[in-house]
Amino acid sequence: MTIPFFQARPNLIKPYTLMDLDDTLFQTQRKIDAWELPTSKADNLVCATVNKQGEPLSFMSTRQASFFNWLLASTELIVVTARDRAEIKRVKLPFASWQVLTHGAIILTQDGKLENQWQQHMHSELAPLQDKLSQLSQLLTQHSSNDNSHLKLTAHSDSFNDGADTEELIIYLAIKHAQKDHQALIKLAEQLPKLIRNFDQDFYVHVNANNLAILPHGVHKRHAVQFLLDQHLESSRPSFGFGDSLADLPFLQLLDWYGMPNHGQLHEQCDSQQSK
Repeated sequence: MTIPFFQARPNLIKPYTLMDLDDTLFQTQRKIDAWELPTSKADNLVCATVNKQGEPLSFMSTRQASFFNWLLASTELIVVTARDRAEIKRVKLPFASWQVLTHGAIILTQDGKLENQWQQHMHSELAPLQDKLSQLSQLLTQHSSNDNSHLKLTAHSDSFNDGADTEELIIYLAIKHAQKDHQALIKLAEQLPKLIRNFDQDFYVHVNANNLAILPHGVHKRHAVQFLLDQHLESSRPSFGFGDSLADLPFLQLLDWYGMPNHGQLHEQCDSQQSK
């Protein structure tokens, strides 16, 4: 058999880009300053997200904006983010394909509807854990109020159908520290298995910067991306992705190629491994 050599073709097949958002594509001014990002002078920044009051919150540098524009023009860009359905609306960027939200618990189709098969699956994963998630929420609320720990707890929930008969389920718990004390969150993560019976059997913990997430094992970006690859994305089209955190790595490893920004948790982990 004769194997042909490569020949360029004018009919471009667009790859898929699966893209984490926060700290990969944009970030707050505080992190821009901390990371000393190039092409990020104030008058060159592009607003990417707003807060609940509609005020600018996160920004893209000139290079990041050019990168995003290139991806939009040359690939089918799929969002893969921890943001939930309310939070993604505060991202002021044009997304037109699939969206993987809430750490993978929610998949939205190109027209913004819930992907029914995935949502039925996630309902079956989350429904048995509602009592434990509520118990955890109560325990953590008491913990944060009793010792003046400066912890802020948010329970992320969503409905799992698009009809009138909606059922809200808690998906995961998020904790931030008012003083951005990373070590306090690390210490709390170490204490969590003692708060509730069989914690490790049902949940895992992810800590990145000032964010601690308590997630059921069934909720993961990797699971949702695997579902998209198996059920909806064309296997003949190449795929690549980008993410900044250790929680992104499992979904990135499902793709043909992946990368990371030269800042953030994943980059720091690579640096620490190289220095050993």
